[in-house]
Amino acid sequence: MHPNPIFHSHSAQANLAFARKMGFGVLAVAAAGAGDGAGAPHLSHVPFVLDDDGTAWLHLVRSNPIARALTTPLPAKIAVSGPDAYISPDWYGVPDQVPTWNYVAVHLTGTLGLLPQADLPALLHRQSQHFEARLAPKPPWLPDKMTPETLTGMMRQIVPCRFDCTKIDGTWKLSQNKPDAVRHAAAAALGASGTDPGAKAMADLMRAPPTRGA
Repeated sequence: MHPNPIFHSHSAQANLAFARKMGFGVLAVAAAGAGDGAGAPHLSHVPFVLDDDGTAWLHLVRSNPIARALTTPLPAKIAVSGPDAYISPDWYGVPDQVPTWNYVAVHLTGTLGLLPQADLPALLHRQSQHFEARLAPKPPWLPDKMTPETLTGMMRQIVPCRFDCTKIDGTWKLSQNKPDAVRHAAAAALGASGTDPGAKAMADLMRAPPTRGA
């Protein structure tokens, strides 16, 4: 995360709301049996459902090294990424600028633990309904569309997990360290560039960056 405080103006609840909206991130755990053997953390890309208090609900494939390491709850992080884009120094319209990369990212720090396997059906139902709701008016997918044998077989291969968040840190690097006119000039050029699928989303954020505590 970028250390400049100006990029950390969003409130904890705003950062949680962003992570909840994205619903997908990189889970990182460093523990014996959950790394590459050289001390590096093991990473897994996971969808999750996030409560207002920072509790995240997710599942892992049983053979995932993180799942195998969870004989006891472990320290963990979930990194959630949003729009990002390269910013050319030419776009600022002022001299002595350098290239940079703007981005949005929220890190959730906490503890990851296994839930009883009996909790898996309810967790999967909650996850699927949460994401299916985004596809309305499509009728939501329901587990009863699968044969019981297939559903039971698939559920044997995954384990339910709970992540309890103890720290929230969000970086919204949107050129807030530049004068408003300079930042808006770069946003306009970025939005018109058409070279990056995230360009418009980033340009919109640069035009209206978060204010302190919002």
